[in-house]
Amino acid sequence: MAADDHPTGAELEISESRTAQVGALPVRRALPRRGRRTVGAWCFLDHMGPADLAPGGLDIAPHPHIGLQTVTWLVSGAVLHRDSLGTEQVIRPGQLNLMTAGHGVAHSEEDPGGATGPLHGVQLWVAQPAATRNGAPAFEHHPELPQAELGQGTATVLVGRLADGGAGAAASPARRDTDHLGVELDLRGPSTLPLEPGHEHTLVPLSGAVAVEGRVVEPGHLVYLGTGRDELGLAPAGSGSGGAARAILVGGAPFPEPVLMWWNYVARTRDEITAAHQEWTGRTDRFGTVRSPLPPIDVGLPPWASG
Repeated sequence: MAADDHPTGAELEISESRTAQVGALPVRRALPRRGRRTVGAWCFLDHMGPADLAPGGLDIAPHPHIGLQTVTWLVSGAVLHRDSLGTEQVIRPGQLNLMTAGHGVAHSEEDPGGATGPLHGVQLWVAQPAATRNGAPAFEHHPELPQAELGQGTATVLVGRLADGGAGAAASPARRDTDHLGVELDLRGPSTLPLEPGHEHTLVPLSGAVAVEGRVVEPGHLVYLGTGRDELGLAPAGSGSGGAARAILVGGAPFPEPVLMWWNYVARTRDEITAAHQEWTGRTDRFGTVRSPLPPIDVGLPPWASG
């Protein structure tokens, strides 16, 4: 998938997410999409659930990644993260898991056991830039994140800095390799979100309808906002009757490099992806071993290498 043309100004483009299935988990895939491969460095956004899963229904067996960071954020439920660095970390609502793949890492996402309630959240990928995409893998867990009040709403800063230089500035401690931002918005009434004009942004409702510049947007849709905005007015669509809404907003400086994605790899060329996949299926040391009861996932060669 090639990089998009860089945005040139403010837009309000609403599109429908694609439905997909990740194991037993229903997802609505907002990114990537035709004509919109990246927003800043963000290159993948799955809105997971909400779904009541049977025990073991979540289990996504060990699989590889290169050239990206996974960002996991839950509204409800819990997930057990295991990776080839030896990490075993349960993530719950209000906490952040961030895994950096670099040259190569493998991980699984599993049912932690016990009654955790419906699973609902987002899984996002961030494309790593040339300076770090071949570096060492890493993992970090943040049990608490900073928040900023936005009128009748609260922004939780997952990654990056909100309202830079302002009185309500809030900066996440999470690693970032490019100039990008990710926030969860809990909207109880009209709210104004400060933005960086040089960044492009997109908004995805998670629960409840969101009014964006007079347009009502339901979950299952993505709102692309372009660049050139220093603030964004938002409200729950039913705020007059005491409604509320939750959404995720991501953005950043337009990504300057072409990005090629296939399966779980983010790279620049087909040869890079083919080589990585051959190392995964050959079980070389590149991706290590995940201490999981689930067998690793294997898929066939990419289409350009299978002829």
